[in-house]
Amino acid sequence: MLHYALAFLVVALIAAVLGFGGIAAGAAGIAKILFFVFLVLAIGGFLASLLRKP
Repeated sequence: MLHYALAFLVVALIAAVLGFGGIAAGAAGIAKILFFVFLVLAIGGFLASLLRKP
């Protein structure tokens, strides 16, 4: 999932350089959402692994 967030970030940067403001804003928004979803899942997985160990 982090890979997709980085891919959308690159798309947003390229679109911003080329002057496509709407596409850049949309791609940056998607990248931000994917990053936070990844962060929540990573923290959840870390906490689950801590609770599972005897």
